[in-house]
Amino acid sequence: MKPNRAPRPAPPPAPRAAYYGLAVLTVVYSVNFIDRQLLAILQEPIKAELGLSDGQLGLLTGFAFALFYVSAGIPIARWADRANRRNIVALALALWSGMTALCGLAQNYLQLLLARIGVGVGEAGGSPPSHSIISDLFPPERRATALGFYSTGTSIGILFGFLFGGWLNEYFGWRMAFLVVGLPGVLLALIVRFTLAEPPRGGTETRIPAPRAPADDPRAAEHNGAAAPTRAAAGDEPPASFIDALAVLWASRAFRHIALGAGLNAFVGYSANSWHASYMIRSHGMAGTGELGTWLALIYGLGGAIGVFGGGYLADRLAPRDLRWHVWLPALAGFIALPFLAGVYLVKAPYAALAMMAVPGMLANVYLGNAIALSHGIAGARMRAMASATLFFILNIVGLGAGPWAVGALSDWLHPAYGAESLRYAMLYALPPVAAWSALHFLLAARPLRGDLAAAPP
Repeated sequence: MKPNRAPRPAPPPAPRAAYYGLAVLTVVYSVNFIDRQLLAILQEPIKAELGLSDGQLGLLTGFAFALFYVSAGIPIARWADRANRRNIVALALALWSGMTALCGLAQNYLQLLLARIGVGVGEAGGSPPSHSIISDLFPPERRATALGFYSTGTSIGILFGFLFGGWLNEYFGWRMAFLVVGLPGVLLALIVRFTLAEPPRGGTETRIPAPRAPADDPRAAEHNGAAAPTRAAAGDEPPASFIDALAVLWASRAFRHIALGAGLNAFVGYSANSWHASYMIRSHGMAGTGELGTWLALIYGLGGAIGVFGGGYLADRLAPRDLRWHVWLPALAGFIALPFLAGVYLVKAPYAALAMMAVPGMLANVYLGNAIALSHGIAGARMRAMASATLFFILNIVGLGAGPWAVGALSDWLHPAYGAESLRYAMLYALPPVAAWSALHFLLAARPLRGDLAAAPP
C-alpha cells in the first residue's frame, strides 16, 4: 500500500484563465449596473405615467432595492464561501435580468416596486462570490488592480444604462427599454455557467512579510518582525460563519473607518447617479433623454471607469512604499472633488453643470477597489465573500438605501419653498457635506491599517 500523503495545495490559475475570469466577471458586473442604473434615466417618464412623488422614486431606486439587496447578500455570501461560486453568479445573473425585463410590464407602482425588489435579490448574488473568485485568481500584490478593473463594471454599467435607457426611451418608450436591456443577461448567465472555471480557494496566497504595526498598537510586539502565516492551504479549512467574519472585521478599527467612508461615498454617488438626470431635466430644461443620457454616460461611465481602475492601479504601485496609500488616495480624491460637486448645483448654465460633474464623476469611485482589497486582507482567505458582503451591507444600506431616498424626501419637503428647484437645493444641502465626511473616514483609517493587516487570520 502506498503511504498516505497530505494533498498538495492546488496551483494558482494560469494567467490566461485568470484574465478570462476577470473579464467575464467584469462584464457580469457591468450588466448588474446597467439593470440597476436604467431606472435613473427613465424616472421622469415613469413618474409622469404612474403619477409618483420624488419620495416614491427614491424608494424604488434606493431603500426598497437596497433592503432586499443587502438582506439577501449575507446568506448568499455564506453560501458562496461553501459552494461553487461560479454557479451562484450565473443563477443570480439570470434572476436579476429576468426581473429587469418584468419592470417593463409593470402597470402600477406596486408591481414596479416588486419587480425592483426582485432585481435587488438577484443582484445580491453577484458581487460577493465574484470578489472571492477574483481574489483566488490574483495574488495579493495585484489584487487591488484586479478588483479595481472589476469595479469598472460599475462605470461601464452606468455608461450603457444611461446611453441605452436614454435613446431607447426617446424612440420606443420606457417599457421597451427595460425589456431590451434585461433579456440578454439570461444568455450571459449560460456563458458564465459553461465557460468560467471555479478556482481553488487560497491558491494565490504566498508567504509574505507582515506589515509592521505602529509602536503604539497593542499587537506590535506580536507582529512586528514576524512573517505572515502561509495561507495557501486556506481553501482546505471550513468557511467561517457570518458571526466569525463580523467579529474579525468589527475588531478592526481600520475596517470600520473604511466601511463608513465607503458607505458615505456611496451615499453621494448613488444619489448623484439617481437624481442628476431629473435635476438636469427640471432645473436646466434638458428634455431630450437621448442627449442627456449620452452626456451622463460619458461623465459617470467613461470618467468613472478611469477613476475606479486608476485608483486601484495607482494604489498598488504606491503601496510598496507605504500600505496606507490604499486609504490616502480615496481621501485625496474626495477632497479634490468637493468644490466641483458643490459647483454642480450652484451654476446656472446646463453645460457648465455637466462640466462640473466631470471631476466628481471621475473621482467618486477611486475608493472601491482599494476598500474591497483591504477588506479581504483584513478578513483572511476563508471569509472573502463574507468580507465583501459585510462591506457591501454597510455600503448599500448607507449609500444605496439612504442616499436616493433621503434626497427624494428632502426634495419633497423643500418643494413648497423652492418649487421646481427643490431637487437642486436638496442635493446641494446633502451631498457636499457627506462627501467631506467620507474623505475624513478614509484619513482616519490610515493609522490602524498596518497593524490590522498584520493581525489578519489565515
